[in-house]
Amino acid sequence: MKYIVNLSRIIVGVLFIISGAIKLNDPMGLSFKLEEYFAPDVLNLPFLAPYVLGIALFLVVFEVMLGIMLLLGYKSKFTIWCLLLMIVFFTFLTFYSAYFNKVTDCGCFGDAIKLTPWESFSKDVVLLLLILVLFFGRNHIKPFISAKVGFIGTVIALAACVLFADHVLNHLPVIDFRPYKIGANIGEGMIIPEDAPKPIYEYSWKFKVDGEEKIIKTNGDYPSVDGEFIDVETEEIQKGYEPPVHDFSIEKGGEDHTEAMLAEDKLVMVISYNMRKASEEGLEKMKAVTDKALADGYKVIGMSASGEDLTLPVLRKYDLNFEFYFTDETTLKTIVRSNPGILKLHRGTIVQKLHFNDADELETN
Repeated sequence: MKYIVNLSRIIVGVLFIISGAIKLNDPMGLSFKLEEYFAPDVLNLPFLAPYVLGIALFLVVFEVMLGIMLLLGYKSKFTIWCLLLMIVFFTFLTFYSAYFNKVTDCGCFGDAIKLTPWESFSKDVVLLLLILVLFFGRNHIKPFISAKVGFIGTVIALAACVLFADHVLNHLPVIDFRPYKIGANIGEGMIIPEDAPKPIYEYSWKFKVDGEEKIIKTNGDYPSVDGEFIDVETEEIQKGYEPPVHDFSIEKGGEDHTEAMLAEDKLVMVISYNMRKASEEGLEKMKAVTDKALADGYKVIGMSASGEDLTLPVLRKYDLNFEFYFTDETTLKTIVRSNPGILKLHRGTIVQKLHFNDADELETN
């Protein structure tokens, strides 16, 4: 039993540290995922929406700390009880999400490893079993070296987590796992290969045959039935290939400017997914930066999901000399974890990406 408990201890501890560290690299991304969970059509907890970033930060730091404390054997009873309560909650959450198809990606490993809802649930079930082994064998969990070493290691790890979280929130994630990372070409990311798998749909055809309703299922063909057609329902039973970059477009006045903008040699984008939530300090910094870019021959555009009723007042207030184009909000949140943020592109390839705190580092010479 002792060896099984210690093996489970290592597996659970390492997994919690890796999972938490990946999300700690991008806590803003987790906060966006929590917004999905708190939405009215999922958990219906809209009153928590204003606090998603704080909740995200607490969860990721706590997850990393539990993994470290487990490996160090520090406060083992407290650690195991917290692990058990946390995994029970997340197992329920991933099952609910998978069964009712509410959130298609749990965000367990951020953007580094994408899991389907059922894969996330299966992962949590395995973790639950391992943590139950730890719970019932907790007397076999001893401190690594000593309790004092465990305390010192825990304090150092907590300080490191807080400092790292502060850095990525005030700049950008240290490692970018998204399809809009520096060096990626947006246009190429939207290409669907000719041999890519196509989605498979199941059609449930409802007919009235001899006075009774009858349902016939096919994968698309209209069934040969001697009866009166009533209705048909369609369900996607197997997803097709989805390109890394999707739902990306640049629109204005009902016209699509995506192709033209991605063909620009020198393009700077100022991105604000929601103008109401944009940092005033960040918007103030855009004036000097974008004026310099324009003077150096760059085309400068704004990209937002907000309408002109919000973007035009911002342009006037900060005397910005460019126009805003419309892009999907979720896409803009994915592109850059800063509101506003800055992208520099060359023919669709992302050359530079900046948080507004680093706006003066934009290279336009």
